[in-house]
Amino acid sequence: MSNDLLGSMYNDFFGPGSGGDGKPPVFEKSGVKERKETKETKETKENESGNASVGEDDKLKQANEALNEAKALFGNAPEPAKEPEEKEPETDPMDDLNELIGLSTIKDDVKELTDFAKVQKLRKDSGMKSVPVSLHLVFTGNPGTGKTTVARIIARIYKQIGVLSKGQLIEVDRSGLVAGYVGQTALKTQDKINKALGGVLFIDEAYSLSQDNDNFGQEAIDTILKAMEDHRDDLVVIVAGYTDPMEKFIGSNPGLKSRFNKYIEFPDYTVDELESIFDMNCKKYEYTVEEDARKHIRELIAARRNERLENFANAREVRNIFEEIVTNQARRIAGIENPSEEDIKLIKSEDLLS
Repeated sequence: MSNDLLGSMYNDFFGPGSGGDGKPPVFEKSGVKERKETKETKETKENESGNASVGEDDKLKQANEALNEAKALFGNAPEPAKEPEEKEPETDPMDDLNELIGLSTIKDDVKELTDFAKVQKLRKDSGMKSVPVSLHLVFTGNPGTGKTTVARIIARIYKQIGVLSKGQLIEVDRSGLVAGYVGQTALKTQDKINKALGGVLFIDEAYSLSQDNDNFGQEAIDTILKAMEDHRDDLVVIVAGYTDPMEKFIGSNPGLKSRFNKYIEFPDYTVDELESIFDMNCKKYEYTVEEDARKHIRELIAARRNERLENFANAREVRNIFEEIVTNQARRIAGIENPSEEDIKLIKSEDLLS
């Protein structure tokens, strides 16, 4: 291998050589000898090819040989050290439950269920007879009432008390379970079940699986029911959706009715609670609200809630209102030359106008 090529390879791996000429130091003990072409060899190659350039295959071969020799001489180049990922500190799931805005009846239901499951596990671990308890749940209520958040906390609580081995939550809906052909739905549903083992499978708008002449949805339901039986000690299924459709869904199938006997109803948030959720978003993203604007924000939330009684999205609606307001605020701030930090944080009444 020529010294120029060796120098190039050295520079690629370790940077310019210490001699300042860009060439590598001499390694006499390496056992790697520089190969030189004789004049005769070079002339022969030129005569055979008709020009001085080496064929593409020969070039590739020489490149591979050069790389192998460089590896033998220098070893593989070390990979850059990876920065350790910062993990958020783990919090107590029961504390997280208590800190949620509103949901007082849901908190009581979850604590009651947790206490019962904990005591039955203690009895079982002590060799006593335990009362069979179904940990599968039906969550009913309008969107944005905290169903997914509470399901995630329940998964962590069950892991904490030893009822589940992992405590993760896998969230799906019909599209995540049903495939385009009969037979494939069972495989797709089983894949989600496998990911949820040791934790909670949360099925949002579960009633969409039970429709007239719906073989695909029924295939998903049958697969889930079988998994609930096969993995009764390490899988919890929570189904969620609007109240009336969920009651019809559970009542439509004897298998569902026998396994889901615990209902938790999530009420709509009050205006006070919705205002608190808005304030929580402001605190999270470092905004302050002018006093006059605060009064108008409350009026806006109440009006939006009254307009959409049938399909009000609760916390999601408040998040949408918050995003609309900060977008308007950004448009206003962009027109200020050299705004102060206080300017950037402050939400005014004029920011409520769309």
